[in-house]
Amino acid sequence: MSRSKILKKLKEKNKHLDKKILLQILNTFFESISNSLSIKKSVEIRSFGTFFIKEVKEKRNARNPKTGESIYVPKKNKARFRASKRLKEIINT
Repeated sequence: MSRSKILKKLKEKNKHLDKKILLQILNTFFESISNSLSIKKSVEIRSFGTFFIKEVKEKRNARNPKTGESIYVPKKNKARFRASKRLKEIINT
């Protein structure tokens, strides 16, 4: 679902709120998640799930599949998501 579709759904459910205000709320929500993840703090939304950072170890002997040459891959952080129990139940019904 795109940001514009989320905004439309929010507007349908909150007709009394202006679209600019809803956009500002949505942007603040996503910014808060991004800022927390950038300082390696996890974000837990109880009924939805948890966003967290996982550090991927460096790989000294990775291989480029196209050329076959050996390359070095440095360690990096990846954003991950773990669904809540409630979300899993909703998806699997």
